Amino acid sequence: MYQRLLENLTTAVVLLDGALRVRWMNPAAEAMLGISLLRVRQSGLECLEDAHSDIGVRLRQALATLHPYTQREVPLTLSNGGSITVDYTASPLSRDELLLEFEARDRLMRISREEALVARQEMVKVLTRGLAHEVKNPLGGIRGAAQLLERDLPDDSLVEFTRIIVEEADRLRDLVDRMLGPNVMVEHLPLNIHSVLERVRTLLRAETNRVCFVGDYDPSLPELVGDERQLIQAVLNVARNGVQALEESGTESPRLILKTRARRQFTLGAERHRLVCEVSIIDNGPGIPEQLRESLFYPMISGRAEGSGLGLSIAQSILHQHHGLIECDSEPGRTLFRLLIPLEPTPSEKERTAHDR
Repeated sequence: MYQRLLENLTTAVVLLDGALRVRWMNPAAEAMLGISLLRVRQSGLECLEDAHSDIGVRLRQALATLHPYTQREVPLTLSNGGSITVDYTASPLSRDELLLEFEARDRLMRISREEALVARQEMVKVLTRGLAHEVKNPLGGIRGAAQLLERDLPDDSLVEFTRIIVEEADRLRDLVDRMLGPNVMVEHLPLNIHSVLERVRTLLRAETNRVCFVGDYDPSLPELVGDERQLIQAVLNVARNGVQALEESGTESPRLILKTRARRQFTLGAERHRLVCEVSIIDNGPGIPEQLRESLFYPMISGRAEGSGLGLSIAQSILHQHHGLIECDSEPGRTLFRLLIPLEPTPSEKERTAHDR
């Protein structure tokens, strides 16, 4: 009965002997580690003897002292080349038996990271709206006063200065409007995401002939529901940043890849979606500086002297309007922006569609 209970646990359980060889593991452990008990019985687990980890040393200490311990958020490199992050508990049953319990943390860490990203974006949006209100009201007064002054100026040569005031007030107003992001309602219509990417690729090719653009599309992707113009703007903002980084860094053989894949049973924030469209924008540039990665999607944050720092903030805002988000992984030689968009309507959209009918 006890074995049946262990076999039906969702927690991964592995029993090792005194030499850290596998005696038994339950199906949850086989699924998590990507191996079968028949293959690894009486042999060691590669992920426990990783040269970059001290797990093996700590397990031997636990056996020697018969003292259990727990480690949190430990990265494991699997035999198939993949990696996972786990919490694990090691419980010595004797000097010849060690019980390991693994709990995957990747999904929970993703949910926590995405919820924090959404919360930060909402906070930035509230602050930006407050700032816009405080800035635009005085700008309107300055602009109006400059126009009135222009009418009463006795010398036409002074009009140039009042026009500079008006133009600069308009420029600041436009900057604030861009900080707020798109101010039009999203048109939820069926669209082909590959048409969006090809449009972006055409626009970027017209801007540069130094960068090689590669399309890697999944033709089985169904249509998604969204606003084509806004999605073009979001993808263009992200891809153009990559192109500018490639050109300014003088990267040898600069390349930007537009890639689509479907992700099944995928969690965005706290909501699990049956099917999600993943658009990856990958460049082989110098990467994003470590100090910018946490604040990358904040307005006015840019790693370029000429950049406004609004492109990624606006792109993230557009993805939020489509119930999706943008993630980023970067290292020297490879920067990946991942745009995730649900391919099925959200519950609120289903209710709205039913009401319209």
